[in-house]
Amino acid sequence: MTASLLMIAAGGTGGHMFPAQALAEAMLAKSWRVKLSTDARGARYTSGFPEAVEISVVGSATFARGGIIDKATVPFRILAGAFSALNEMRSDPPAAVVGFGGYPAIPAMSAATLLGLPRMIHEQNGVLGRVNQLFAKRVHAVACGTWPTDLPEGVEGVHIGNPVRNGVLERAQAPYIPPGDYPMSLLVLGGSQGARILSNVVPSAIAALPADLKRNIRVSHQARPEDQMRVAEFYKSEGIPADVETFFLDVPERMAEAQLIISRSGASTVADVSVIGRPAIWVPLAQAIRDEQTANARQLVDADAAILMPESRFVPTALAEQIEMVLTSERGATQMANAAFTCAVPDATERLASLVEDLAQAPAQHERA
Repeated sequence: MTASLLMIAAGGTGGHMFPAQALAEAMLAKSWRVKLSTDARGARYTSGFPEAVEISVVGSATFARGGIIDKATVPFRILAGAFSALNEMRSDPPAAVVGFGGYPAIPAMSAATLLGLPRMIHEQNGVLGRVNQLFAKRVHAVACGTWPTDLPEGVEGVHIGNPVRNGVLERAQAPYIPPGDYPMSLLVLGGSQGARILSNVVPSAIAALPADLKRNIRVSHQARPEDQMRVAEFYKSEGIPADVETFFLDVPERMAEAQLIISRSGASTVADVSVIGRPAIWVPLAQAIRDEQTANARQLVDADAAILMPESRFVPTALAEQIEMVLTSERGATQMANAAFTCAVPDATERLASLVEDLAQAPAQHERA
């Protein structure tokens, strides 16, 4: 008997691919076959996927990049990718299709819609991305990573949380060492591409801390390649021990060791911090059209587990005040760490896998328009 097939449609960024990878691992463990449908850009993020996952690269494109000629060809490239996915699904029909967003997900989700296959989307952020918004009324289930999620009228979501990597799960609710008069770790993350505003503001804020606090600070700072040397030299000139890198391979370990995290509030990072349980200062991406990063941070902020600092207020003096407030209160910082874990969904991957199995076993009786 042939094992059931799950088709995962995702791509574009790690934010889409991390939960997709977690689901792939879970379904393989349940003896399913798994295919990942993505485009050439998304395929660059597949190195962490298990070898048993079959990678299907189809054509897709986004209107957000390229010149006029490139934009004019976008519909045709997406259409070609959809036909390719359609033929593939006809020859090897999936028991379920799950889209995680990103333009590379369009071809497979379109093909699944045309064939009437059981299908669902998973939205990582508190606001639907463009692609998930396109399919929200055309799927049988909408799984939400952040709660609440802003959904179109008439669409009901199921809160399952954001699946996190095994390295994070291994450190779930790791014991928190509260701040005190000893070396303290501060982790600075700016998303997959780094964040210039964090490199411009955080070092100066730390340098402005009272001397008796500053001497205990140890920094792990993710910076863009073009900012790395400048940031490292500033920390050195201020006598602040700092590890400045463009990418950290051991983020879960650094999170677990941190007394405080300063970061963009991407959905995956918020989920990681919640599961490990650490105080955080969130700096949402201001240019995000749907302001999804503010929505991502809202639950932790409302739970008094984190501090929200919009870019308009994110200046060295204001940040220094917030850092000092957290790192000079053993009780307050510990309460923030504990509150963060109350917002976590450590079993999000299993919840999502169960939803996929339910979808495959009981396909919707009526197609949505």
